[in-house]
Amino acid sequence: MPLEIVTIPCLQDNYAYLIHDAASGQTALVDVPEASPIMAELSQRGWALSEVWITHHHPDHVDGLPEVLAQYPAKVVGSKGDAHRLPPLDMAVADADNFSFGGETVQVLDMSGHTIDHIAFYLPESDAFFTADSLMVMGCGRLFEGTPAQMYLSLQKTAEMPPQTRIYSGHEYTASNASFATTVDPANPALILRITDIEYKRANGLPTIPSTLELERETNPFLRADNPEIQEHLNLTGASHIDVFTEIRARKDRF
Repeated sequence: MPLEIVTIPCLQDNYAYLIHDAASGQTALVDVPEASPIMAELSQRGWALSEVWITHHHPDHVDGLPEVLAQYPAKVVGSKGDAHRLPPLDMAVADADNFSFGGETVQVLDMSGHTIDHIAFYLPESDAFFTADSLMVMGCGRLFEGTPAQMYLSLQKTAEMPPQTRIYSGHEYTASNASFATTVDPANPALILRITDIEYKRANGLPTIPSTLELERETNPFLRADNPEIQEHLNLTGASHIDVFTEIRARKDRF
């Protein structure tokens, strides 16, 4: 049976995710912005919690962990390089590490940029990529610790992933990200069409996440630094892709 993935809105605009394997009864949780909505979802579904996967140390991704663990003891997995500022880990992982969950392989990718040692979890058999604040739907995370070059190289790790890969990012920032995208990629018909869908979903209280990697490649400017139209619009025709990415990130910071 395929893994079941449940999106849980938390705080003002965060998301946590439950990943459930019906065959084994295992349930994993990706990030813990706050405890109450997560525990309510677990209780309603009658699921026990097996593992917690932490992407990075920011409070809006870990603050609910002690309360969740008090009621649902579980193995905590996080970045080896970030362990000194994460809650206590039961398993520390690094880029290119693999581990098993629900009969599937989970691949760990270092996605530094938003923070150093930010990690993401990729389940290729389920076409699911939990990216938190690295690759975001219609955007990428603000660079609090890393450089534009680091984030660009992190995002390039998605280049060989299948187009149907679903992107589960950490925040509901899609509408504002899309508004910015129109300032650097104004003639993109796929982007114009996508904004209509985003507006419909948000008007009806629906999440815009997950997205697919195919859709992100068509509309997310941070994955399109090689696009000639974007380069021309930025007066950067022929510039290196990292330089184009850097300019897009700088404009987003000022947006």
